[in-house]
Amino acid sequence: MLPESRIVARLLMAGAKDAEWDKAIRTDNLLQKSSPATAIRQARLIRFRLGSISPSLWPLVANGDKEVAMQALFAAALKHSELLSDFVRDVVADHVRRLEMTLSPREWEQFLADCQARDPAVGTWSESTRRKLLQVVLRILAETRCLESTRSLRLLQPHIHPNVADTLKRAGEQRLLMLMELRA
Repeated sequence: MLPESRIVARLLMAGAKDAEWDKAIRTDNLLQKSSPATAIRQARLIRFRLGSISPSLWPLVANGDKEVAMQALFAAALKHSELLSDFVRDVVADHVRRLEMTLSPREWEQFLADCQARDPAVGTWSESTRRKLLQVVLRILAETRCLESTRSLRLLQPHIHPNVADTLKRAGEQRLLMLMELRA
């Protein structure tokens, strides 16, 4: 959701109040969605993701080139989603450390079984929810070049752009940077 994230980042940087936010998303349809409900839902998700990271990263999302913006969004997604960050740390980074450069869908099921041992609510998720979550996680990893593609599931060694790395370090997010580098 890069184009939508750029718009939301600009609204956040401008300090948009609730009325301005509502007008931009619902009335002006800045996200160019077919229904106001879709626009509101996506804007809310992006706003929560971006709200989880330092505002110093917002200009990278709003104005950075595609690589920089996607990496800043990856940082936001990792901060916002414990499920994503745990999967990246426990499965993806572990594979890279062991030089096992291909993921398998069954590793997602094992990961969810481990999550269920910590939180029984995971066991109540439907099969379609589990599949959709895997699809979203793999798409995020592919878009941020941690995966070659969602089909091959071949892991790539990430190269974090210096602007993103420097901004994360200045924001005190060294652990997040290590996770993005798959060194966590």
